[in-house]
Amino acid sequence: MNSLLDYKLLIPLVLLLGFAPFLPQPHIVEKIRMLMAGTLRRPIDTFDLFWHAWPFALLAYRIVLDIRK
Repeated sequence: MNSLLDYKLLIPLVLLLGFAPFLPQPHIVEKIRMLMAGTLRRPIDTFDLFWHAWPFALLAYRIVLDIRK
């Protein structure tokens, strides 16, 4: 399997990049709340949501690949 999709890389990416900054709340949580409330309007907020969400998407992709095996 591709080393970029290795769990040894994906899990730290999710924990560090996906949840950063940790205090007062992770950006991913803030941006998802903004998306649900309909206040995610500024381009920087959309980019921030994408930036913090892509590690989760890669991890989900890897899990799906493993389940299909």
